[in-house]
Amino acid sequence: MDIELTDIEYDILNTVYFVESFEHIVDECNAKPPIVADVIKQLIHKKLIVPMKWDEPQNDFVRSVFYDSDNMHAYHYLITKDGLEAHNTK
Repeated sequence: MDIELTDIEYDILNTVYFVESFEHIVDECNAKPPIVADVIKQLIHKKLIVPMKWDEPQNDFVRSVFYDSDNMHAYHYLITKDGLEAHNTK
């Protein structure tokens, strides 16, 4: 896999090695929330991260097949295998 990452894409991938909230990602990347939201959408589209939702019955985060792109705060995010490979080749 040969994906060129921008600095903010790299920073976001670096932040989501574990399930992290949108707010935590914004804090870690020192970028404005609308910028981070747009980059997260691009990373989801590239299949480098996945949105996660809290599942009460399982008492754990689970992958969310769908997400509301207008409400990025409602989700947590996690790097994928492809995201790990892209992040580790930069």
